[in-house]
Amino acid sequence: MTFAGMNYLAILVAAVASWLAGAAWYMTLAKPWMRALGKTPEEIENCKQQPHSFLPYVYAFVAAAIMAWILAGLIGHLGPGQVTVRNGVISGLFCWLGFVFTTMLVNNSFAMRSPKLLVIDGGYWLLVLVLSGAIIGIMGV
Repeated sequence: MTFAGMNYLAILVAAVASWLAGAAWYMTLAKPWMRALGKTPEEIENCKQQPHSFLPYVYAFVAAAIMAWILAGLIGHLGPGQVTVRNGVISGLFCWLGFVFTTMLVNNSFAMRSPKLLVIDGGYWLLVLVLSGAIIGIMGV
């Protein structure tokens, strides 16, 4: 299922896998994440009752899809025969370190957020990019 040089099935699989990994990640780390955010379970529950409280889930999926699409484009630029699991994982790691982690570090530092929040959220985005890179490496661009 390639179109204009992109394997959109690989991108979709990577986005869905990333979204599901986020559900597992934040369900597992819910309590430490809330503490790092400075929120109580009651405050989080109140947020869930607000109109449009579903939108962060939509945004998370759209973000994962865009990241997978861009990552596929970057991996594809490595050249013929270079689209491998190893190169996908390395590309995801480099994108995370060069763009995601650095941005999060600056934003969280200026906002005076807990370093634990950076570790939890940053770890999730590392998982997303490495997982997406591996899937794209397996399925091709």
